[in-house]
Amino acid sequence: MNRPLLQVALDFIDLHRALKMAKECVEAGADIIEIGTLLIKSEGVRAITEVKKIVPSNIKIVADMKTMDVGRIEVEIAAKAGANIVGVLAAADDETIKEAIEAAKNYGCEILVDMIEIKNVAERVKQIMNFYPNYIGLHIPIDEQMRGNIKFDFIKEIKKLCSNISVSIAGGINSENVVDAVNAGADIIVVGGAIIKSQDAKLATQNIKSAMLTRTKIKTELYKRVSLMEEIRSVLLKVSTANISDALHRGRCLNELKPLLENTKVIGPAITVRTYPGDWSKPVEAIDIANEGDVIVVDAGGVAPAVWGELATYSAIGKKISGVVIWGAIRDIFEIKKLKFPAYSRLVSAQAGEPKGFGEINVPIDISGVKIFPGDWVVGDDDGVVVIPKQKLVETTNRAMDVLEKENRIRKEVQEGSTLSKVQDLLRWERK
Repeated sequence: MNRPLLQVALDFIDLHRALKMAKECVEAGADIIEIGTLLIKSEGVRAITEVKKIVPSNIKIVADMKTMDVGRIEVEIAAKAGANIVGVLAAADDETIKEAIEAAKNYGCEILVDMIEIKNVAERVKQIMNFYPNYIGLHIPIDEQMRGNIKFDFIKEIKKLCSNISVSIAGGINSENVVDAVNAGADIIVVGGAIIKSQDAKLATQNIKSAMLTRTKIKTELYKRVSLMEEIRSVLLKVSTANISDALHRGRCLNELKPLLENTKVIGPAITVRTYPGDWSKPVEAIDIANEGDVIVVDAGGVAPAVWGELATYSAIGKKISGVVIWGAIRDIFEIKKLKFPAYSRLVSAQAGEPKGFGEINVPIDISGVKIFPGDWVVGDDDGVVVIPKQKLVETTNRAMDVLEKENRIRKEVQEGSTLSKVQDLLRWERK
């Protein structure tokens, strides 16, 4: 097997950030620099030209045009801008792909045919090979990554079909699973987030390159996508409710709920309770139903009297319940704080009601305009409480980690002397 090459995808929308990243990655040993589709769409093909100016001549530039039509024209403008390799979609019409390959010969560049979203990849590769492309690009789409579906076994099959040209693989690669991609036969490893979201892009590049060449996994805490329940809880411990809200497309929080203790966190599936104001029977009964790690979420109408206190807390701790969230009132907060039990409520009231037994357990409830179903995941921290629909748990968890990773990089750029508005190029993107 030939020495695998590292391709870094500049998936930015702002050219100034892409240029800074390109310099860092090339200095650290990147073999190929990719001008990402988003960057081309936001900055035009001039992004290719500007990157070309600052990298050594031996570094190939890939223009990820994702060409679907007018193959000749798109290859021409990318090649004239300085691209050595132009990406064309395998989903395009055969004539478009043939036209792109022919144009590449005229303009002195090469063609990568990208298999993204092709259902029968092997069959399409067989067809494409009749057109004599220079590269086949395999791609795990971002939405698949966010569902934790990152596997590389299929590379082996594709390599058998195109042993005379290089095969690249992109999607969710980090310093651990890159070894699996290399062992599966990939010639070119395309890495985006694990490098461009890193606070230290040079170190990240070096680690991935080292793992590729030595076939030795280098542990990383970030840039992973998870699917197992124990992994999900671990990730949710790392991210904030703000990260999760962003991952839910600025999803609404449970407004007006405040934590009783600072620097604590509640995470777990919801045991929902609907009760009458002051009726603490069903909230206490829910403790018996709950499993270890669950969160009891009580809709008590958002008013006093209290439906939870010290004795309920002791009972919940005995069951190893993660915490309690009350749309209503809580009391005995001095004792609850001493027990360090994560508790969130709208109100604090010394007055308790009576255990009359009205209400229901594990039914849909509505708190602060947010629907909560039994089994939805609840996360609370100093910023408040957010709810993750159970059917979106894996995807939202991975997207929240993606938000955290991106913020790490932005923070580093600000710390290096920039400002948030400059890093984000806010003036450019303001609506006029």
